[in-house]
Amino acid sequence: MAISLTTNAAKQIQQQIEKRGKGLALRVGVKKTGCSGLSYTYDYADEVRPDDHLFESHNVKVVVDIDTLPFLNGSEIDYIKEGLNSTFRFNNPNIDNTCGCGESFNIKTTAKA
Repeated sequence: MAISLTTNAAKQIQQQIEKRGKGLALRVGVKKTGCSGLSYTYDYADEVRPDDHLFESHNVKVVVDIDTLPFLNGSEIDYIKEGLNSTFRFNNPNIDNTCGCGESFNIKTTAKA
């Protein structure tokens, strides 16, 4: 199981952790919301908990808890800028479909198991 970062995402995460002044990694997860079911969550990780998996890409760390990992396994996280907006974007092979607004998604049955 793995999660990777693009160079742009790694640079952004590193900059945000440095700006914050502390932190070990970016914590990513999913929560139930929206019209399709799930959306991504982001937070700083100041520690690695017993139920966490730690991934490193471009010398930057990402933490995912064991319950969320099946939904994100194989994903690549990118950081993109479009006009005045910038955001993290997942290339997630586990997504079955997304809602019309793009805020939420549903997972393939095989990833839920």
